[in-house]
Amino acid sequence: MDNEGEAPVPAAGPVPHHVAIIMDGNGRWAQRRGLPRPAGHQAGAEAVRRIVEESVRAGVRVLTLFAFSSENWRRPRHEVTLLMDLFFRALKRELPRLKANGVRLRIIGDRTAFGDRLQQRMADTEAATAGGDRLVLQVAANYGGRWDIAQAARSLARAVAAGELEADAIDEGRLAAELSFPDVGDPDLLIRTGGEQRLSNFLLWQCAYAELYFTDTLWPDFDAAAYGQVLQAFAGRQRRFGLTAEQVEASSRG
Repeated sequence: MDNEGEAPVPAAGPVPHHVAIIMDGNGRWAQRRGLPRPAGHQAGAEAVRRIVEESVRAGVRVLTLFAFSSENWRRPRHEVTLLMDLFFRALKRELPRLKANGVRLRIIGDRTAFGDRLQQRMADTEAATAGGDRLVLQVAANYGGRWDIAQAARSLARAVAAGELEADAIDEGRLAAELSFPDVGDPDLLIRTGGEQRLSNFLLWQCAYAELYFTDTLWPDFDAAAYGQVLQAFAGRQRRFGLTAEQVEASSRG
């Protein structure tokens, strides 16, 4: 799917409340052009800006982007250093645009591995955009789905050990309340660019009922038209949540 330069395709039906995206393909985008990998990450940052702005226009209320996984620390040191520097500069550069568009930024993941300056920049940008009411932009940095579930389990275990919670009271809802973002709802739609078809340890619990959409388009080429086509495809899907098609249709008729 390569729609660069085309006009956006509006969704023909319901717009997802929460969209999650695995932004894959920056390195391959650069390699195919004979460029160093950092050029791909720079182009990927531009794609983030486009998709954030398009999400606001489309009426998406929550956008969660997989920026840096807990496994990405295994990459070459110089690439990790560049990614951290790019992240730091992007937070500063994009702050006025985020505020102007009514975007509230939230960083999810284990921040303790980041340097003090970057942690402070994260906190400052979150505070400065706290009043945004059009879109919650969640950036997953040093995040892993298994880490998220494990930290929720540890939190519940501490509550049980302190006598604040009965073990029998722990159910799906109680565990979900300890995950990284219990207040905005689970993703309705998960998009992965770059041609791979796996979750890569992203939002394992939260995407249990998400609609999945995989595209061969590399992330830097994922533009408003490509995004619009995904939203259109989502609008045509029937979400059953374990029900039959007949039950869903009956429920929609009131």
